[in-house]
Amino acid sequence: MKLATIKNGTRDGRLAIVSRDLAAAVFADDAAPTLLHAMERWPSVESALRARSDQLNAGAAGGAFAFEPTQAMAPLPRCYQWLDGSTFANHGALMERAFDLGITNEYEKYPLVYQGASDDFLGPCDDVELTSESDNMDFEGEVAVVVDEIPMGTPKAGVAPHIKLIMLVNDVSLRALAAREMKTGFGWVQAKPSTSFSPVAVTPDELGDAWADGRVQLPLQIQRGGEWFGHPNGKEMTFNFFRLIEHAAYSRRLRAGTIIGSGTVSNASRSVGSACIAERRAIETLDQGGAKTPFLRFGERVRIEMFDAASRSIFGAIDQRYVKHGVPA
Repeated sequence: MKLATIKNGTRDGRLAIVSRDLAAAVFADDAAPTLLHAMERWPSVESALRARSDQLNAGAAGGAFAFEPTQAMAPLPRCYQWLDGSTFANHGALMERAFDLGITNEYEKYPLVYQGASDDFLGPCDDVELTSESDNMDFEGEVAVVVDEIPMGTPKAGVAPHIKLIMLVNDVSLRALAAREMKTGFGWVQAKPSTSFSPVAVTPDELGDAWADGRVQLPLQIQRGGEWFGHPNGKEMTFNFFRLIEHAAYSRRLRAGTIIGSGTVSNASRSVGSACIAERRAIETLDQGGAKTPFLRFGERVRIEMFDAASRSIFGAIDQRYVKHGVPA
């Protein structure tokens, strides 16, 4: 099942079910007006949503319309909590070796997680409005899961049934501000603008065998300005989502609708490229003695997408332009 939120002038949008081929959609008001409403009542609404999804995929859903990603908000336009991890040890090692971040081997001992702002997410085709190119604008391609309520102390062996949806992420980052905020010990605020998500969120069964051992085991395709930037595979996630969620729920419960991100997808092989500019610059620093790839300039576009074994887009594409805040398009 694939779910989206359609823009309707409200903060939470209108919940829609999207066909497997991403071509058509139908509103789901009779089951749940918004995705957050659905997440909080998942046991009572899931069967109705799945029945409507089956009808849509069979071409038998009344009221179906063409699905336009440009009209989609983030699947959850806002939620109670957004936790983003750093679960690919290769990314942590590269960043530490290149830039001496002071977190030696911590990324191999346990998941690193920060709590991001969850009040204002961006849709997949919304412009990323930022203040200054001097802040070193970047993207981060990630995978995220959405959970129902998870009791405090839930062990990793009990996490799988709580993962209801999976999405793609562009964790927009301002690298010039990140180092200063990290050194304060208080975490990121200015360095992490509003996060963007894929047009649809999908139930794990939509991934088939690619959802295995708490990992999305497919390449994440990244383009910058229409050119290939990387295709790292989620299978190299050091700490899987089960372990990441166990870590987050150690000392508190997680409310339904909480989003948990994987952190930048990263692989050991240099040939697969990177899912963010900072990692590519780290590789250049280590291999060539200095960073060469520039950070984003206003007007540039970034595309993040994932395809199944038959080359079909699973989540639709995050396809965004970075623009200067306050300047008319």
